[in-house]
Formats: sequence, C-alpha cells, structure tokens
Amino acid sequence: MIGAVDIGGTKIAVGMVDGNGRVLSRMQAPTDPDRYDDGLKLIASMLRETSAEAGAELSGIGIGSTGPVDPIRGEFGDVDFLPGWRGKNLVRDLAQIFNLQVALENDGDAAALAEAGWGAGRNRTRLIYVTVGTGIGGGIIIDGQLYRGVDGAHPEVGHHVVDPAGPECSCGFRGCWESLAAGPAMVAWIESHAPTDYPHREGISAKRICELAQEGDPVALQAVEHEALYLGLGLANLINLFTPDAIVLSGSVMKSAPLFLDRIRAVIRRGCRFVPAEKTKLTLASLGDDTNLIGAARVWHYRFGGARKEVHERAQ
Repeated sequence: MIGAVDIGGTKIAVGMVDGNGRVLSRMQAPTDPDRYDDGLKLIASMLRETSAEAGAELSGIGIGSTGPVDPIRGEFGDVDFLPGWRGKNLVRDLAQIFNLQVALENDGDAAALAEAGWGAGRNRTRLIYVTVGTGIGGGIIIDGQLYRGVDGAHPEVGHHVVDPAGPECSCGFRGCWESLAAGPAMVAWIESHAPTDYPHREGISAKRICELAQEGDPVALQAVEHEALYLGLGLANLINLFTPDAIVLSGSVMKSAPLFLDRIRAVIRRGCRFVPAEKTKLTLASLGDDTNLIGAARVWHYRFGGARKEVHERAQ
C-alpha cells in the first residue's frame, strides 16, 4: 500500500493506492504556498488518516508535484506557485517521519508513469503523456524508462515554439505551444476575433467555448478549429521528434476531445510524412480524476518497487 501525495498550487491531495493502481482512500486540503512546515505536518496527518481509513499499513510514499523539482535529491526547485517550499526536501522529511522510502517526481512525469503502467499506455514502451488545461505539460517514456534531461531535469513540452510571431509566453518566448493551444488560448482567440456583439463574450471560459461549439455556435466552432490546429502542430512536432508508440492526452480541454481529434489527426497526417505517424496511437488518458494520485504511487513503484525493471524488460 503506497501513500500517494499530489501537490498542486492550490491543493494537496493524499490517498492510499494498492498494487493494482486502485485508490482506496483519499482526502485533500488547500495548499499554503508560503509555509512549508505547515504543509509537511498536513501531509503527514493526511497520510496517517487515509492509511487508517484504508485499513492498511504504509509500504512507501510517492509524491508528484507541480513545477520544477529535483527527483534525485528530493528537493523543490524554483516553484512559482509555492515560494515557501523552494529548496525544501520533502523526501527526506517524510522519510524521517515514517521511516519509509519516499520518491518524488514532477506531476507530469508521475502521470506519464501512471498511464504507462496502469492506464491507456499499458504495454507501450515509448509513450508521451500530454495534459492540456490552463497550461500544457507532460512526461516522456522511452523504452520503458522515464526520460530525464541534464541534471535530472523535466522536459517542458509546452514551451517549444510553434509560432515565433505568436503571443507572449510566461517563459520569455513568443508563440510557445502552451500560449497557442492551452485553454486560455481559446479564450484569447474569442476576445480578439469574436464580433463585438457576440452574446457570450463576457466571462467566457474554455469549458464554455467547448459547450457552445457542441451546440453549433459558429464563433465557438472557429475557436475550436484554431485550437485543434495548434494542438495538432505541437503533437506533430512530438511525433516527428520521438516517433512514440502512443500519445496519451489528458487535462480539462481534453474532456471535450471529440471536438478536436479529427482536426488534430488531419494535421498530424499532413505534417508527419517522413515518420510512421500512423503507428502512433493517439488516445485519451484512462485513469480519470485520480490520475495524479495514481501517478504519485507509480513514482514509488518505478523507483523502488521493480516497475522500472518490469517495463524495461517489456521494451527488449
């Protein structure tokens, strides 16, 4: 039984996950971005409570966290959403409290491990997980191994440039994939292209645009077309670079995936002539709202529980 900890900018979720990837108990609480010590106490308390609720003894603890983290040392990096957590070592601190092995990964990498091990990417050894919501993130599995960059860094798939004349991105460039294809990009398109008398303009969200498109609203359908084009361009780039067995799509925007998938596939067919793109399965994530918790547990299995050896052997 693995204690799973999912740390986001606004909430911390904790749960107990069994060896088959099933969440047996869970709870969540708001994140205090400035007070790490309080967050540590809260996580320890929630681990004890969910363990008691599941009626099981902890075997280990896995953590998936937003932002840059150092998975080797177990430290938080320059996490914008959690200024008080920078440089803190949650792996060491939880290991001392519970006397257990603890593992940490970026939440995108954790979700990629979950879908590769227990979800839509099961038995696929080259997989890219992409989540599309308020931003774009993900993780990369190559030959059954989680891909790490230099110094253990996590690849930022949302920040490859698709259009250098595009909108400014928080990373410093213009036209990053995230700035053109995440949920807020649809809202920005409506704000700049919808007629001034468009009745749905006020307070519109990506979710509402998708609802309107499903109802046949012509302006919303144009926004969806624009979104699907840029989603397709970014995914085509990933296929050209990595030629994976599968790309697993997740996130709030992908809850309306039927609006986008045909256009995405058409863009991929047009832009991936020199690789066998037809052999890359484009699929939706299958683990639902518990993906991040399941991913946090999979982090522990990957590091300590033999999952790395298992998937590597499948790749041979």
